[in-house]
Amino acid sequence: MEKEEWDNQTSPVEFLLLGLSNVPKPQVPLFLLSLMIYMVTVFCNIFIVMLVVVDWHLHTPMYVFLGNFSIVEICYTSTILPRLLVSFLTEDITISAQGCMTQFFFFGCFAGTECYLLATMSYDRYLAICQPLLYASLMNWTLCLQLVAGSWLAGLLMSTIVTGLFSKLQFCGPNAIDHFFCDFAPLLELACSDTTVLSLATFIICFLDVVFPFILTLVFYICIIAVILRIPTSMGRQKAFSTCSSHLIVVTVFYGTLIVVYMIPRTASLRQLNKVLSFFYTILTPIVNPLLYSLRNREVKGAFENALRKTVACIESSYWL
Repeated sequence: MEKEEWDNQTSPVEFLLLGLSNVPKPQVPLFLLSLMIYMVTVFCNIFIVMLVVVDWHLHTPMYVFLGNFSIVEICYTSTILPRLLVSFLTEDITISAQGCMTQFFFFGCFAGTECYLLATMSYDRYLAICQPLLYASLMNWTLCLQLVAGSWLAGLLMSTIVTGLFSKLQFCGPNAIDHFFCDFAPLLELACSDTTVLSLATFIICFLDVVFPFILTLVFYICIIAVILRIPTSMGRQKAFSTCSSHLIVVTVFYGTLIVVYMIPRTASLRQLNKVLSFFYTILTPIVNPLLYSLRNREVKGAFENALRKTVACIESSYWL
């Protein structure tokens, strides 16, 4: 970008994403690997959504949450990986200011929605294990849909507020973002106007959008584990753990990397680790989630087998016709 395109009073019209610029060339292997990860992530999550929609055995609150979670994972990954694929293929690391704010908005929206969906899924497992006799009456369809809609609205509202405040900042210094996508901390480092209001608002929103759902999830699982440990038989404990183990793994991986990334100071020596962990929770975690749920869940595997049998039957009937 030419220097005359911006000055001390005008924000740059483009940013440079330097996150993976130090990766040795050629970058074709990275492009192919990232493309494969993206395709598998989208395919696996779409597959889970389709199973939840077409199989009536999965028309329960638990799988409604899972279907919405898979939709979030598709959207979440799609805000970052397509732009990264273009960078690998064309070696163009520029992104427009509008494109950067758009990416930042959707990333915040889907990340916030995912946090609340994880909390609602843990609440669903809490009711199923700790209040089994009251589960059907407590987790009714009205509450289920309200929790899903509330998760989406919370992510949308909070990302709108933060992005709106961010868009009012002036970026009059270097336009190089030391990350592979437009994240909060790397962008804030480039701002030259007062960020007090933004920092305060972001602190409050991060508490509501990340810390609060995490605390809820933690409390629910403490209650769940306490109840499971009181089950007298090992078979009963194993059955109870199997109903929530996949979700517990997803929660641990997602929040573990998220907390480490945003608690590590962005010092020069730790920035590479920060980017590696960011790559993990933004790109690798969405591909792990559907595999965990499909491989460890009997209902999902049963729905897949039913769908496969119906598909084979349809192919055979059309062949004989």
